[in-house]
Amino acid sequence: MSRHTFAGHAGTTVAVGWDRPLGTFFVQVSRPHPTLKGESQIVAWLGTDNGELPTAAAALKVAADYADLPSDLGATLETDRMKTLGQSDGPAQAAARRFRRDGSF
Repeated sequence: MSRHTFAGHAGTTVAVGWDRPLGTFFVQVSRPHPTLKGESQIVAWLGTDNGELPTAAAALKVAADYADLPSDLGATLETDRMKTLGQSDGPAQAAARRFRRDGSF
């Protein structure tokens, strides 16, 4: 998994990355919680389902609504994805994949 974090608009924090077990890029946007000091509140979180954001461009399209992103971020994310191509699931990841598919370990 990769994760790149940026300061976003209006006090948000934007995290963008690649999740190999889910085969998806993800975008997570948070901001300080209005009443719970030190806690964060999720504003948006995409890329939690298998293949939901299949390309770096799809993730960047979402993230660009919340932050000014580096121009080379797409290439960085694609490199992150390619670095994981030879990896396989460990026992915990395989069990989680079965659970997501059939609801049982």
